[in-house]
Amino acid sequence: MQTVDTLIECRWIVPVRPAGVVLEDHAIALDAGRIAAVAPIAEARERYTARERVQLGEHVVTPGLVNAHTHAAMTLLRGVGDDLPLMRWLKERIWPLEAALASEQFVYDGTRLAALEMLRAGVTCCSDMYFYPEAALRALREVGMRAVAGIIAIEFPTAYASDAEDYLRKGLATRDEFRGDALASFTLAPHAPYTVADATLERIAMLAEELDLPIHTHVHETAAEVEESRQRHGARPLARLDRLGLVSERLIAVHAVHLDDAEVALLANRGATVAHCPASNLKLASGIANVGALLAAGVNVAFGTDGAASNNRLDLLDEMRLATLLAKGLADDAAMLPAAQALECATLGAARALGLGDRIGSIEPGKEADLVAFALNEIETQPCYDPLSHLIYACGREHVSDVWVAGRAVVKKRQLVLDVDIEREVLASAAAWRQKAQVLLRTAP
Repeated sequence: MQTVDTLIECRWIVPVRPAGVVLEDHAIALDAGRIAAVAPIAEARERYTARERVQLGEHVVTPGLVNAHTHAAMTLLRGVGDDLPLMRWLKERIWPLEAALASEQFVYDGTRLAALEMLRAGVTCCSDMYFYPEAALRALREVGMRAVAGIIAIEFPTAYASDAEDYLRKGLATRDEFRGDALASFTLAPHAPYTVADATLERIAMLAEELDLPIHTHVHETAAEVEESRQRHGARPLARLDRLGLVSERLIAVHAVHLDDAEVALLANRGATVAHCPASNLKLASGIANVGALLAAGVNVAFGTDGAASNNRLDLLDEMRLATLLAKGLADDAAMLPAAQALECATLGAARALGLGDRIGSIEPGKEADLVAFALNEIETQPCYDPLSHLIYACGREHVSDVWVAGRAVVKKRQLVLDVDIEREVLASAAAWRQKAQVLLRTAP
């Protein structure tokens, strides 16, 4: 018999690939951080001796969820700008608070808070876009998450960097610093077409090719953004990005709410991804992305939470359910974005977009063992006729019982596997930042 690190015995497994498959009474063998095998439980017991055996008798196990777009540190600003449209939200609340508060410590503390929230919700990997990416990476990696950090670029100065070139220089230095961390990777992250100049975007397009990195940017989030681009640049934002060489299989177009048919076709033809953030788009009244049309055209779709300042939850299960319901309502078609496809968007679709599709996103031998188990033996999940359907339409983050990242357990029986003091520290730092923000909000015009 072969010895492995862990044998997880499950009532159900949804491997994502092949699409729509649900395996019953199967086990997953983990060894050296990877999936060694997926087999019926009886067969697995005959083949493997495990150092640890985990029995999940009424659970469904899926690949770890991948949050394709967030601003993790902004969790410290959760709820400070509710009920405002995007530009008022940014100009009246977020940008002034960031100017006063954003620092390396702010990013580290906020990202640790976000990471614990995401792990408890089954998110094993997130694609972050914010200042001080080195602080964000330290926070995410300390608690065991897989992390994709955005090398941000924006034209205006902040405490982090003086200009677009300075942002890129510092971000690339962070990439060099984390080169030896197998669970850290990077995107190039120009904030948005309306905050980044042509010369910077052209440089990013060249860097993406040179370094083989995805490009992660907000685009077509609001109708006003599209109209402003037409007036300033004589082109809609996506057309401008295309002219500058950014629309390719590397592009992760965040939001993409206001697209015409030609733009949908362009994204499909170039192999680009849309990171759909339905809760944030609704809360800021930005609109509803036509995910059904994107998927029908062949666009790769992933899901993101956006930041907790505009959501106010880092709950990808919530985004999946909302995305499926919106897609059905918008298309007037109950078959639009079925459960299996929604789960694929939140796992393998996001992994592909981030250049990680050969490593994570599905439960297959040889892949890294990022997994999440959901308990389906609760009152609100009974009776269970179809565990895959339950994942999208019935489950919430409260049903996440166990989480593994690269084979390491980071949540066990609903408890984070951490030094107890980390949770205490995170809660204390959140309270301290709240007090600082409240002082600023009281004195704001």
